[in-house]
Amino acid sequence: MSTLMIQGTTSDAGKSTLVTALCRWLKRQGVAVAPFKPQNMALNAAVTVDGGEIGRAQAVQAEAAGLQPHTDMNPVLLKPNTDIGAQVIIHGHPVGSMDAVSYHAYKPTALKAVLASHQRLCQRYQAVLVEGAGSPAEINLRAGDIANMGFAEAVDCPVLLIADIDKGGVFAHLVGTLALLSASEQARVKGFVINRFRGDIALLKPGLDWLEQHTGKPVLGVLPYLHDLHLEAEDAVNTRQPAKQGPVLKVVVPVLKRISNHTDFDPLRLHPQVDLHFIGPGQALPAADLIILPGSKSVRSDLQFMREQGWDADVQRHLRYGGKLLGICGGLQMLGEQVADPLGLEGEPGSSEGLGFLAFRTELTAHKRLTRVSGHVQFSPEGADQVPLTGYEIHAGRSQGPALQRPLVRLDDGTPDGVLSTDNQIAGSYLHGLFEQPAASAALLHWAGLKEAQALDYSALRVRDIDRLADLVEQHLDVERLRHLCGVQPCTN
Repeated sequence: MSTLMIQGTTSDAGKSTLVTALCRWLKRQGVAVAPFKPQNMALNAAVTVDGGEIGRAQAVQAEAAGLQPHTDMNPVLLKPNTDIGAQVIIHGHPVGSMDAVSYHAYKPTALKAVLASHQRLCQRYQAVLVEGAGSPAEINLRAGDIANMGFAEAVDCPVLLIADIDKGGVFAHLVGTLALLSASEQARVKGFVINRFRGDIALLKPGLDWLEQHTGKPVLGVLPYLHDLHLEAEDAVNTRQPAKQGPVLKVVVPVLKRISNHTDFDPLRLHPQVDLHFIGPGQALPAADLIILPGSKSVRSDLQFMREQGWDADVQRHLRYGGKLLGICGGLQMLGEQVADPLGLEGEPGSSEGLGFLAFRTELTAHKRLTRVSGHVQFSPEGADQVPLTGYEIHAGRSQGPALQRPLVRLDDGTPDGVLSTDNQIAGSYLHGLFEQPAASAALLHWAGLKEAQALDYSALRVRDIDRLADLVEQHLDVERLRHLCGVQPCTN
């Protein structure tokens, strides 16, 4: 067994991407490998095989390694629910909400969970690939660190440092990060990887030679900029989409302050017949065929945010003109008459008036539903037009009311989910991943107004790009050094 940690000079330097690539590269060679991220702060989550939740990026890395996602792959997940606080999730389940000061005091307990998960992975796999968080050079966060060098020192593992040349200042990023580390931390950095390079590599070589001479650390390679790469984002909303031709369905998603699992919309963003627009603060919701209210980590707060932006009025106008409206998870809860949080799970205890489009109410409860499900989406009460789908639920809320007697989804165990309005104009579901299965996605798009909806195989696109990343490792990195650092062969150079 060997543990190799990937740390970055900045957020979005390529840590998640490189770990994903290395997981698939090692799997191809028959190495039993597992991904690991000690601490993640993200509102994009996935449900694991053992009934917990982890960061979405680790679920993608697990797929690259040929594994089902497990809570040990991300033992600490922080889900911000205010500007100064977050829900703390340990081994897949919430232990409470904390502000930064409280969580800092809690870190020794969190570290025990991190080390326990890492040990279990080490016992099961030949190699463990660890992703750091942000940058190890955030000197104000060094005390009690469990996400970067604090973890690496605790388990005594080597580190590779990756930097994004597309951002500019790549040599300053690498040299400056190294300079801000302690002597023991500097010693465990075994090399550099430069990410997202465009142009003639010969023009970069003098800088690479200088970097190696100045630091005494090898450059293990330069990864080229990969156009049209799609990996589900750890947190930031990805607004890039390929060019669309011909008639398209215009879809609008308001970006709530605590928007969660916006990766739900990646299949739409990549669909050749869908023109997807994320609308941010200060912008009115434009005319569209379909508005989707996304998930939210703080539903009552985001309802208030919607009203402050005037989006509630925009949605009402959209419905008057015949547009379709879909709510997912927290977005579903917003469609009803009231959202109550008597325990203060997402903020101050109390209740808020919903948008009032459908006759049901939601109460947030201490029990969080975390499950992967399968069923059928149906557009008639009789279910004559059932289309199979799979998805997952992550929510602390129970909805009740007469409108829910017309469910959008019927789960395989007979449980109803979501709602479809009597006029067929408004729908909602607690399920994430509605658009990932080709048939279900095509059915939903047809409901929204796309007459000849194509079936996009989103899973195949994800697998294709994971394989493209593994190809880059083989072509552009020092694979002999990598095999040595991953503990699968001795190094001869």
